[in-house]
Amino acid sequence: MRHMNVYAIINKCVAGWCGLWLASPLAAQSVRMAGSWGLEDVVALACQSSPDAQAARHTFRSAYWDYRSYRANYLPSLTLTSNPGLDRAINQVTMDDGAVRFVEQNYLNTDLSLSLQQNIAWTGGTLSLQTSLQRMDLLSDKTFSWKSVPVNVAYSQSLFGYNSLKWNRRIYPLRYEEARRAYLETLELVAATAVDKFFAYVLAQSDYHTACQNYAQADTLYRFAQGRYRIGTTTENEMLQLEINLLNEETNRMDARIAMKECALELRSYLGLSDGDSLPDIRVSDELPDVVVHEDEALQWARVHSPDITSLQRRRVEAESNVAQAKANAGLKASFYLRFGLTQTSDRFSEVYRDPSRQQAVSVGITLPILDWGRGRGQVRVARSQRDLVETQVEQSLTDFDQNVRKLVGQFNLQAMRVRVAARTDSTALRRSEVARRLYLLGRSSVLDLNASVEEKDAARRSYLNALHTYWSLYYTLRSLTLYDFRAGRPLQADYEGLIE
Repeated sequence: MRHMNVYAIINKCVAGWCGLWLASPLAAQSVRMAGSWGLEDVVALACQSSPDAQAARHTFRSAYWDYRSYRANYLPSLTLTSNPGLDRAINQVTMDDGAVRFVEQNYLNTDLSLSLQQNIAWTGGTLSLQTSLQRMDLLSDKTFSWKSVPVNVAYSQSLFGYNSLKWNRRIYPLRYEEARRAYLETLELVAATAVDKFFAYVLAQSDYHTACQNYAQADTLYRFAQGRYRIGTTTENEMLQLEINLLNEETNRMDARIAMKECALELRSYLGLSDGDSLPDIRVSDELPDVVVHEDEALQWARVHSPDITSLQRRRVEAESNVAQAKANAGLKASFYLRFGLTQTSDRFSEVYRDPSRQQAVSVGITLPILDWGRGRGQVRVARSQRDLVETQVEQSLTDFDQNVRKLVGQFNLQAMRVRVAARTDSTALRRSEVARRLYLLGRSSVLDLNASVEEKDAARRSYLNALHTYWSLYYTLRSLTLYDFRAGRPLQADYEGLIE
C-alpha cells in the first residue's frame, strides 16, 4: 500500500502520563534531538513548550496560590507589631480642675505587641490572644513610665450575618479541583491543536510530494507525446493538452511548496522552536490504536473527572452563597465583642508585671432596618431568581454535556472504519493511476482518462490524511472531556507538585 511505503509507522500516541513525563527538561531535549518526528513527538513537545501549555501552567499556579491563601484563613496567625512615635507639640490639655490649657508636650512613645489570632469557621467569629508592653518617655521632664498587658483575650462575633468562612470552605475546594482538572483538559486541547497543525503540515507536505511526482510524470508524458507527434501517431490537440497538464502541474508544485513552508512555520511557532532549531522530517502512521470506547464508560468518566462538571457544582454553591448573603444583609444584624485581660503600669520595669489588674470590655451592636423601601427584600428576590436561573442553566448544561460525550464516542468509533476505508481507497486509486498511465503509454487510453485517474489519486490521498486527522482530533477531544486514557485504562495524571516549584 502506498501509504505504508511513503510514511513510517509510529507505534502509539501520547498516553496520560505526558503531564508527568513532559515536566522534565530532559523530555523536551530528547524530543528536540530526535532525527524524525511522529505525532507523539509533536504532541509531547507541544504539551511542554507551546504558548497554550505555558499559559495553562501559569493559570494553575495562580489557582494554587489562591487556594493556599484561602486555607491560611483557617490557620492561626502570629503578628508582631510596633508603632514608635515622637511628639513635640503644643497641645490642648484638660487640667484636674477642669480648666483647658495649651501645654507644650515633648514625649517619645515606644511599644511592642505580639498577637495570636484564629478564625472560627463554624461561627464566623475571631478569637485573639495578645500581649504587649509600652513605654512613655517625657523628654521635657526626663521621666518615663511603663504599661504592660501580660495577656488579653478577645472574641468578636457577627450574629445573623453572612458567614463567609463557612461558604468559602465549600467554594474554594471546588475552585481548586476545577483548576486541577482544567489543567489536564488544557493539555489535551493543546494536543488536539498540535494534531491540527501536525496534519496541516503533513497534508501540505503530501501535496508537495504529489505535485512533484505529478509534474515529473506530466513532463515524461509530454516528451513522449512529442515523439509520437513527430511520427504521426498522436494528434496535436492531445499533445497540447499534455503541455497544459505540464504547465498546470508546475504551478501546482510551486503553490504546494509555498503552502508547505507556511504550515511548517505555523508548526514551528506553536511548538516553541527557535530560529536555530530546524524542523526534522515528519512521519505519520497508518496504524490506529486498538481502542473501542464504550458510551456508558466514557460518560461515567466524564461525569467524574471533567472540569465542566466541577464548574457546574461550583456555580450552584456560589448561587446559594449569594442568596445567604442577600438574606443576611436584608435582616437584623448584630455583633458583639468580648475582651478580658490583665494590665499594670509602673515607673520601673521590674514592677510592671507585678500584681496586674483585670480589664474587661463587652460591646454589643444591633442594626435593624425599619424603612428601606423594599431594597433588602428586592435583593433577596434577585438572588433567588439568579439561583433558579443558574439551576436551570446547570441542568441544561448537564444534558448538553452528556449528549456531546455520546456524540463524540459515536463519531470516534465510526472514524476508525472511515480511516480503513479511506486507506483502501487511497491504495486502489494509486493502482488505478498507474494502470491508466501504462494504458496511455500503450495507446489504449485517452488523456481524459489519465487526468481523471490522477485527480482521483490525489483526492484519495487527501481524503485518507483528512480521515487520520479527524480520528486523532476526536481522540484527544474525547480525552479532554473524560480526562481518561482509554488505551492505558487509567485516568490522566499530572505532576502538580512539580508545576508549583
